[in-house]
Amino acid sequence: MPSVSDLHSIGELARASGLTVSALRFYDSAGVLQPALVDPVTGYRWYTDEQITPARLVAGLRRIGVPVPEIAAAVRAEPAVVHRMLDAHLRRLADGLTDARREAARLRALVDPAQPATTTLLLSPADLAAALDAVRFAVGVDPELPMLSGVLLDVEPDGVRLVATDRYRLALARAGADVDGPPVRVFVPVALVDRLRPLLDAADAPPVWLSVAGADLRVRVAEATVTGTALPYDFPDYRRLLRKAVGDRPAARRIPVDVATLRAALADPAAPTVARDHDGTTRAVTVLGVDDEGGLRLLPAADLASDTLRVGVDGGYLLDALTAAGAPQLVLELDGPIAPLAVRRPDDADTYSVLMPIRL
Repeated sequence: MPSVSDLHSIGELARASGLTVSALRFYDSAGVLQPALVDPVTGYRWYTDEQITPARLVAGLRRIGVPVPEIAAAVRAEPAVVHRMLDAHLRRLADGLTDARREAARLRALVDPAQPATTTLLLSPADLAAALDAVRFAVGVDPELPMLSGVLLDVEPDGVRLVATDRYRLALARAGADVDGPPVRVFVPVALVDRLRPLLDAADAPPVWLSVAGADLRVRVAEATVTGTALPYDFPDYRRLLRKAVGDRPAARRIPVDVATLRAALADPAAPTVARDHDGTTRAVTVLGVDDEGGLRLLPAADLASDTLRVGVDGGYLLDALTAAGAPQLVLELDGPIAPLAVRRPDDADTYSVLMPIRL
């Protein structure tokens, strides 16, 4: 145990780190940064030289708004883990700034509704077509859930994110764009999406011009113009759904798959499935697991007990996701039987889908 003469008082550590004395007391009580020695008589806290750098790390993380549990983990983590945590936090901040800009635009329209702001985008037809193809399969068809019956266009300063979900699957894609106007979020009816999509296949099509003014939508592709009205529903907060589904932590296993091989295996009438009751009916559930070499395999009922890293999904939904991804090689992320299955493109972090698991 070092002597007090070799230690720093709480005031000295405060000056060296940029934290206040009260903040150091708080992080001590929270178990984030505990002193090396506490005088049993006076209660004074004393710190070592080695605690100055962690204290500075805490101060910096606090300045950028990192939550206390993540600060506590960062103090004890390897540098690579801290880098990943910082990347995830910066993504949250960027998402929050985009949301704030969008809300500010809504507030401007609220106080001056006579003239809605107009946002226009110029997009590559090929990029927009690929993004629509990547999410169209997940559009909801339940007439009792009209708030899921379209594609969300979440316009950002340098592009647009497309999102669709039917509660059982969630698909996302992104297309870069030249954007003029405030960020806006518009819920496009699937009928308009289906009218637009064939126009994007022309080999000589110029950039797509898309305009959003309030609920009015106008899209021009070459000589053709498609118009429509945005759906008057609040699309679910897909960022919250994503955090709940996959979060920021890495999956337990990322398995590269050849799409043609997996499609053939799923379509094979002899492919193993597991019967499970759902809403009074029996469903054939496809169960994905990992083989001895770390590859993907379809599990029969007899192997469920011996494979803990498994997830049950609707085989048809998985086939749809494989087709929509539009790539010969994909990565499936397995995280266990109650975690969603993520289907990702290895060359595009913005295009992926998430399938809800079926309880086994």
